[in-house]
Amino acid sequence: MRHRKKFNHLGRKAAHRKETLSSMANALILHKRINTTVAKAKALRVYVEPLITKSKDDSTHSRRVVFSYLKDKDAVSELFREVAQKVAERAGGYTRILKTGFRKGDAAEMCFIELVDYNTNMLKTEEETQQKRTRRRGRRSKKATAEAPATTPSAAAKEETKAETPAEKPTPEAEKSAKKAEEPVKEAPKAEKKSEVKAEKKEEPKAEKAAETPKAEKEEKPEKEAPKAAGKEEKKAEKEDKTEKAAPEAEKKEEPKKETAKQEDSKKEEPKTEKKAEDKKEPKDKDQTDKEEK
Repeated sequence: MRHRKKFNHLGRKAAHRKETLSSMANALILHKRINTTVAKAKALRVYVEPLITKSKDDSTHSRRVVFSYLKDKDAVSELFREVAQKVAERAGGYTRILKTGFRKGDAAEMCFIELVDYNTNMLKTEEETQQKRTRRRGRRSKKATAEAPATTPSAAAKEETKAETPAEKPTPEAEKSAKKAEEPVKEAPKAEKKSEVKAEKKEEPKAEKAAETPKAEKEEKPEKEAPKAAGKEEKKAEKEDKTEKAAPEAEKKEEPKKETAKQEDSKKEEPKTEKKAEDKKEPKDKDQTDKEEK
């Protein structure tokens, strides 16, 4: 019994199977892409991916282990020099299977198996999808929710039904109302014409007035300028009168100050003269008193 044995023997004995997988692994490493059946591709993926992981550790031991499986020096050197550097940042999943349809002879399912890091076109698409993805999928920004209109499924269904239903035939009453609505639209141009004629008539006298006004303004300007000049002369005369009046007042104020200063000087001098007279008189009195005593 083969219970839970998923290993595909590929219809070969062990030795034959190992040789086929080894040659397919060499071809994949050297050419980076091969065309084979899906069954063989799945068996090869299990066989070659552990060898690619082993090539990340570039040591003598790992090279000997890989050589025991591949048995080809060129494939081993290619694997450790170039493929290992390309795959250095990738943690598994080094190969990709792309199904191509069925073979004509026996209707076997065919595919391409390739190294992921050597298909530049697929790498571009992967980078674009990674940039678009975000980790916080459940949370949406408040602005996006506010801007996006809330469309319920019932409202959307109603809109679809409205779009699908054919246009109803208009009733005679609706036709009459439509005609009445159209009638004032026809009369509107007449009203516009009348309004244009009136506007033209009103604008003509305005233009005449505008033509007349500059002449009147020119005539009135010299009259207005004359009183302005007279007013300026009057102001100058008033300023001169004020200055003349202010001069005598200033003189008057200065005169009393001078008089007061003279009075003060005279008062200071009077007591000195009196004292001198007294001093002179006093000796005379003494002489007289002496004579009288004698």
